[in-house]
Amino acid sequence: MKLYTYFRSSAAYRVRIALNLKGVLYDSIPVNLLEREQLGEGYKAINIQGRVPSLDIGGAVLTQSPAILEYLDEVYPEPPLLPVGAVHRAKVRAVASVIGCDIHPLNNLSVLSYIKHQLGHDQAVVDKWYAHWIREGFDVIEHLIEPGPFAFGSRPSLADLYLVPQVFNARRFNIPLDDYPKIVAVDAACARHDAFQGAAPARQPDAA
Repeated sequence: MKLYTYFRSSAAYRVRIALNLKGVLYDSIPVNLLEREQLGEGYKAINIQGRVPSLDIGGAVLTQSPAILEYLDEVYPEPPLLPVGAVHRAKVRAVASVIGCDIHPLNNLSVLSYIKHQLGHDQAVVDKWYAHWIREGFDVIEHLIEPGPFAFGSRPSLADLYLVPQVFNARRFNIPLDDYPKIVAVDAACARHDAFQGAAPARQPDAA
């Protein structure tokens, strides 16, 4: 199994965590987003969208992290990424969706690049944009999660896989987290887990 990844990609980060949680061995193939390798013909032949992650499972290449995570949970059901009970699963999916649908798309590298280079805004405006959408989402997530010590109980779930990379991004952009003690506590719990440690950006072979 091959994972096409970039060490700071949120979407790739969450897939790395899932692979580690489920004990799935994989080869990490870095794709340098800053060097625009994802837009080259070689990689576009793997993933026509020119995004990471892509997961080559042998005979097929899976794209889009939500689809990859669902695949992994179906093929490698232990440990599950969703809890027992429809209501509990819906709560976990809601937190994942706040990040995956509301925060991440607006703060993706391609969006930030467009704001800066095509619309002509400076880095200060880009940073302000980024911080606004982080806070919009975190204000909601702080009320939704039920730490125990993970986002929803005693074991990691899909919510944690989405939340930890987003916290990493917030810190990278120097966004204060004082207003989000529950989020910070969940991130700290995850940081003590081997699967999250192994997936961290600093531990990846392409880390700068």
